[in-house]
Amino acid sequence: MSIQNNIPFNRPSLTGKETKYIEDAIKRCHASGDGYYTKQCHAFFEEKLGIKKALLTTSCTHALEMAAILCDIQEGDEVIVPSYTFTSTVNAFVLRGANPIFCDVRTDTLNLDESKIERLVTPKTKVIVPVHYAGIACEMDPILKIAKKHGLYVVEDNAQGIFGKYKGRNLGSLGDMGTLSFHETKNINCGEGGALLINKTEMVNRAEVIREKGTNRSQFFRGEVDKYGWVDLGSSFLPSDILAAYLWAQLERWQSIQSKRKEIWEGYQQNLSGWAREQGVRIPVVPAHVEQSYHLFYLIMPSLEERTRFIAHLKGLGIHAVFHYQALNSSPMGLKLGGATGQCPISEKLSDQLVRLPLYNSMTEEEQWRVIDAVMSFQVRSSTKWQPEALAA
Repeated sequence: MSIQNNIPFNRPSLTGKETKYIEDAIKRCHASGDGYYTKQCHAFFEEKLGIKKALLTTSCTHALEMAAILCDIQEGDEVIVPSYTFTSTVNAFVLRGANPIFCDVRTDTLNLDESKIERLVTPKTKVIVPVHYAGIACEMDPILKIAKKHGLYVVEDNAQGIFGKYKGRNLGSLGDMGTLSFHETKNINCGEGGALLINKTEMVNRAEVIREKGTNRSQFFRGEVDKYGWVDLGSSFLPSDILAAYLWAQLERWQSIQSKRKEIWEGYQQNLSGWAREQGVRIPVVPAHVEQSYHLFYLIMPSLEERTRFIAHLKGLGIHAVFHYQALNSSPMGLKLGGATGQCPISEKLSDQLVRLPLYNSMTEEEQWRVIDAVMSFQVRSSTKWQPEALAA
């Protein structure tokens, strides 16, 4: 099969006005950070998500690093994080001197298991970082209750959950802060980019300072101070307005993008459910009180051997499917930071068993049916079929 006919795991796509807006951003002679298009994006998120302040960043990683500074993380502080997540979730706080406390995830949504959090809280705990895996919300009410009881910050890593909701409330607006990603693999993208969402008014001014290399430059340009200087920690977290122009073109079409992804996601769900039951494979679980973002569609295979065969099977048919995270508690760096193999058994099993199918904004019906047909032509050999309690076994 030719490369041209291969189906990639992801394919970033234009929505219509990206190049026009990029050209306009250059013509406005303010292509650096916080130009016209950056302000358009800020206003969009603040209104759409109902947050106090949105600040674009160069990545979701940088948004998390800003959050760590805003939480005043000090050497020896502890941060509770899911083991099944990307390294940025943890790195942002470790860079400030924190010790990650790895918590296992639920067997249904694969999110931070709220029932296991409180036993991990100590006098050194400062932050809980729920990650809305696959854009499906964590159980935020009990997480927020635990945080309030112990005086902890909550930073939502919502890299995958843009426009998702928990009990009617926007993801990213529930904790003290939230973060978004606009990496090329995300629903809304600008190649590389992110945003910090701030829900506490008292954090806004300091967040602007941190984002502007530790200076009160933003206040100066608003006429709030007569000169600006170095007043706090900070770094250069601002993206170019050229990237913001690209992002704004995508945000203008957010509804059609989400509608398309919903169509694709539901196409997988409807057509693969029967096959999955017969083969002992599990598909995503979305609780009734959650509105997901339709970010990704995964399968949980019965074993590492079956997943390896499955990925090879699809590759042979010109389809690129990939696994996801390795459990951080048993990773080389995780072990150095106090993690241990066997500490988070569900996360460790997911590392061996989960596989993601192609899903991108420009995916055609013909491409999706090629994937569906290829998946359904795979026969699991393992005698161990997936059961609801299998991941926890």
